[in-house]
Amino acid sequence: MWMTIATALTALIAVLHGYFMWLEMCGWTRPAGRRAFGLTIEFAEQTRRLAANQGLYNGFLAAGLAWSLWPGSPAELPWFFLACVLVAGVYGGYSVSRKIFWIQGAPATLALAALALARA
Repeated sequence: MWMTIATALTALIAVLHGYFMWLEMCGWTRPAGRRAFGLTIEFAEQTRRLAANQGLYNGFLAAGLAWSLWPGSPAELPWFFLACVLVAGVYGGYSVSRKIFWIQGAPATLALAALALARA
């Protein structure tokens, strides 16, 4: 049961990071991206290259999480990539907005806990 929950949460987090990648790389200056991040048109235009770079990193997290779900992948992969997401969520929650922790860090924490319970 716990492995199923961990797998489902890992898949959800991978999809979320794929969406974050799209928002930051493609949607940053569009209404959806500006609304999601509370940006003015001017600020979004000035920072779009930085956001695209950040989006690329979110894409790497999504790819790593998806890889960790692939049959036969090393058992350590979900631990590593979920820990990366957790660290990013804690840092973003501390340095930018608590909302980032709840969107990124909390789901990663739950997935890691489910992985730990699956091992027990």
